[in-house]
Amino acid sequence: MTGDPATLLQAMFTAARDAADPAHCVAPHLPKAPKGRTVVVGAGKAAASMARAVELAWPAEAPLEGLVVTRYGHDLPCDRIQVVEASHPVPDSAGEKAAALILQKVKGLGPDDLVLCLISGGGSALLSLPAEGLTLADKQAVNRALLSCGANIAEMNCLRKHLSAIKGGRLAAAAAPAPLVSLLISDVPGDDPAVIASGPTVPDPTTYADAMAVIEKYGIDLPANVKKHLAAARDESPKSGDKVFANTSMKMIATPQMALEAAAKVAAAAGITPLILGDAIEGEARDVAMVMAGIARQVRRHGQPVKAPCVLLSGGETTVTLRGKGRGGRNVEFLTALAVALADSSSGMGAEGIYALAADTDGIDGSEDNAGAWLAPDSIARAARKGIDVKACLANNDGYSFFQAAGSLVVTGPTLTNVNDFRAILVL
Repeated sequence: MTGDPATLLQAMFTAARDAADPAHCVAPHLPKAPKGRTVVVGAGKAAASMARAVELAWPAEAPLEGLVVTRYGHDLPCDRIQVVEASHPVPDSAGEKAAALILQKVKGLGPDDLVLCLISGGGSALLSLPAEGLTLADKQAVNRALLSCGANIAEMNCLRKHLSAIKGGRLAAAAAPAPLVSLLISDVPGDDPAVIASGPTVPDPTTYADAMAVIEKYGIDLPANVKKHLAAARDESPKSGDKVFANTSMKMIATPQMALEAAAKVAAAAGITPLILGDAIEGEARDVAMVMAGIARQVRRHGQPVKAPCVLLSGGETTVTLRGKGRGGRNVEFLTALAVALADSSSGMGAEGIYALAADTDGIDGSEDNAGAWLAPDSIARAARKGIDVKACLANNDGYSFFQAAGSLVVTGPTLTNVNDFRAILVL
């Protein structure tokens, strides 16, 4: 192996992130300019960088206008497309107003015009236009409950779509009959376009009954307005075969799998055998960590399923059921649980020779200032020297404090893209 483990892990993460950079992946998928107007709309953590990429590649003489909404701190200057910043993961009034403006911009267009929709992860919270009879406060309460209950992203977005005036195919309905092309950067397991940003421009296979099932499964306490809305089950989201989708198309321009393959190339070039375990791994972060620790130990003990030196790569979106009041997102939760699992190994080997990095490709792990962190065999000892106990941190959902004490937070700032979480476990 060439280079130290931390540097190699960081290089793999950088390659994964760069594989989804809109500066590279938007232009090859742009449609031709139409005879009439081109209206660009969109939402997500990559929305501003996608809009900028469109501007740079679009013919200077062709009309171009529009509005996209992105997370605070993820802005990028654009000349012809307006960029609005709003709150994520809990929506705010800025996102509500932006979503209303987007609906206005796509209405009244004709067959000679084009709606170009730029969608990336985070759009569900950023397109926060409540359905009729609901308020922004209702949406905020539901989002907070979803973020703490352990629901996966598909379940969360099923409910969000049935409380929205724009998600779940409703943006496509507003744009019809104008041609609509959607470019998507996937941040969800399985790359389902109906789940990415809650599918504003594609058919919605879920129903009000499915949304109610999510509520019942997690015992979510709903505001009275939301209960009434779901019980009435009016204005179901448009489904496959609906005429509103007759003139729409969709292209997936960046995915978690592409990011993992880019990281694998970096590992191979350094003499490390890459093994991609999956791009759509879900479940409680702690449970996923237990499984990953077991695989890493199997490599060390038996050279299976691959011999060391190797790196176990995976993507997807884990969940965290809040038990404590600490700081951190799902990536540091995963790593803290991984550290405990390796240290508690019955082999007595602990984390010897095992390093790991887990980070969100958007640069923000949860709501903190770090993308994630990296774990080394001596991380627990380094944190302990500062009075920080790893098991106490895990019990309090306080992975941030643990890795801050260990000196191994990964801080990138907003990356202006998002293909979900990246995990790499290096076994030497």
